[in-house]
Amino acid sequence: MGAAGTGRAEREAPERGVRCSADAAQPTPPVGRVLAFTPDADPSAAVEAPAALRQILIVDDSRSQRKVLARLLSRWGFAVHEAGSGDEALAHCAAHPVDLILSDWMMPGMSGLDFCRAFRALPRAGYGYFILLTSKTDKGAVAQGLQEGADDFLTKPVNVEELRARIMAGERILRMERELQEKNRLVSDTLSQLQAVYDSLDRDLAQARRLQQSLVREQHRSFGKAAVSVLLRPAGHVGGDLVGFFPIGPQRVGLYGIDVSGHGVTSALLTARLAGLFSGSVPEQNIALMKTPEGRFTARAPADVAAAMNRLLLEELHTDDYCTLVYADADLATGRIRMVQAGHPHPMVQRACGALEFIGQGGLPIGLIPDAEFAGFETQLRPGDRLLLMSDGVTECVDPAGRELGEQGLPPFMLRLMGLRGRAFLEALVWELSGYADSADFRDDISAVVLEFDGPAGG
Repeated sequence: MGAAGTGRAEREAPERGVRCSADAAQPTPPVGRVLAFTPDADPSAAVEAPAALRQILIVDDSRSQRKVLARLLSRWGFAVHEAGSGDEALAHCAAHPVDLILSDWMMPGMSGLDFCRAFRALPRAGYGYFILLTSKTDKGAVAQGLQEGADDFLTKPVNVEELRARIMAGERILRMERELQEKNRLVSDTLSQLQAVYDSLDRDLAQARRLQQSLVREQHRSFGKAAVSVLLRPAGHVGGDLVGFFPIGPQRVGLYGIDVSGHGVTSALLTARLAGLFSGSVPEQNIALMKTPEGRFTARAPADVAAAMNRLLLEELHTDDYCTLVYADADLATGRIRMVQAGHPHPMVQRACGALEFIGQGGLPIGLIPDAEFAGFETQLRPGDRLLLMSDGVTECVDPAGRELGEQGLPPFMLRLMGLRGRAFLEALVWELSGYADSADFRDDISAVVLEFDGPAGG
């Protein structure tokens, strides 16, 4: 409504509130069509309006002013509702969706500005465009209205062409807001679907991790004067490392460590396939064993094990992946260890006195070069010594500055852990690595096998 002091007679005069003589003869559009006018078009011309703006609420304590505006907006095809006070308008907005509000500023009781503030506080599914009708012209009042939540102003008496232009401006805002809402809904639906897929994959990978851990059938076994312990800690759900041991004979045991190139599901599948090559329960499938004419099983030389595995990957599995291998044939009666190293980190022997020795000659990885040759080597354990086979997740563990631990970083760890044995030693080694990395989440799989030798069996 107008400024304070405007008389009732002024508010009741329709010709002073809205100048609509140019539209008095406009035909009423067919029911069901939403019409709007472009600001620069002929006032009598109409185009079909987008659906973003349909419901308009007129708020004015002057009944005649409301009726004039309602008649005009109805002719343009909008669904028009009326309220005679801010309280009545607020109750209507709380119960019904409203796209655009035309509200007088000066009203008894709740003013248009108070109503605007209360309207903005209502919970709504979408945005509502708010136009204040006022005879106020000072910039301070306009700034106050904008701060309280009004989107636009119309000076009274209202000009028809200006009213159309302001409504079309509101429609553009509402259309963009609803297009954004729809896009957000589509994004939200897509994210929900992706989350469902991710949750399903996460469950499958968690199950895969349990299955992969089950490939390590035993984590510790005592052989009297010797003991073997293993550790497998994938960096993700599943990994490409595999460690284990199997009996070769009454006084002999085979130890192995495998690291398949890459990470994730592909590496884990190849790892699972390779696990059967070192089966202790099915010696017929064990690539490290061969059957004698008498029907017994005897061990292949470690270098021959690497060569046979290399042929298998290249000729039968037809995979682009390769792996590294360390394999040891340990004679528990004598402490003699025959080994092969194929691209895997150097095995380490810790003597009873604490001295460390890195052994092996490196060698080519498995599955890269046909007919590759692999060289075996030996070491001798004495009572109190232990042999450690580890993956590159140990030596390539990095600190927060990105520096790798390397072989030179292991001696302090090994000396601090000399008093520990078996699984306790391996878990403490992981603890040392996490301290070095300042994180329990490693970027690569951690795996290891340790053979602790206390003297010839039966000695």
